[in-house]
Amino acid sequence: MNQPLETGTSLTLPTDQGHYLRSVMRLNAGDEVIVFNGQGGEFLCTVEQLTRENPALFIASYAEVDREMPKRVHIVQAACRSEKIETVLQKATELGAASFTVVRSERSTLKLDGAKLKKRLLRWQSIAIEAAEQSGRTMVPEVHWTNTLKDSPALGLCFTLHPEPKASRWQEQKDAMFNADDITLAIGPEGGWSDRDIDTLNTAGFNCLTFGPRIMRTETAAPALLAAIQAGIDS
Repeated sequence: MNQPLETGTSLTLPTDQGHYLRSVMRLNAGDEVIVFNGQGGEFLCTVEQLTRENPALFIASYAEVDREMPKRVHIVQAACRSEKIETVLQKATELGAASFTVVRSERSTLKLDGAKLKKRLLRWQSIAIEAAEQSGRTMVPEVHWTNTLKDSPALGLCFTLHPEPKASRWQEQKDAMFNADDITLAIGPEGGWSDRDIDTLNTAGFNCLTFGPRIMRTETAAPALLAAIQAGIDS
């Protein structure tokens, strides 16, 4: 639900969500279900009816629930094959990413604009919503697109994975990350960042970072770093 919710009122569901509750979850009138609108907290609802024409819930109560990471980690993902981006969105949402920006880089293979871009963004946002639902998050990270690397967000501590000799090692930067409020991680495409990309990122305040001795696939990097940050915060 991406709409305001209020206890003591009825909520009419979209047809597809009514179908999901009726045919997949096998719920009936009187059954309880948890609903969230991506703005924090959970609403306990009772099924009023799940007819095809008018599926509806009664919003019984609200609980202030917070399952978010105490650090906001923003992912700047270089545009690559769409199935790889979808993997990043799904896994990084489950692991607590605060936002995503998919960006064109010099070696990016994916080009989108106009109606095609709008359709793809809707699909990507839907994947983030589904991953938030599956993982019990009550906040949904927003997914953005930008055509130029220089317009990417650079919030808080900014790092890009890049195996250059002068790059900082994870072990050297992890404590600073654990204490930061915002972290931005820039992940390159399949062929890695170009020298021009690295210059652009350096100008924007990104420092190069290595994460272990092996080179990860583009869809592996963000989830791996998120998991490491979460583990360090929880330890």
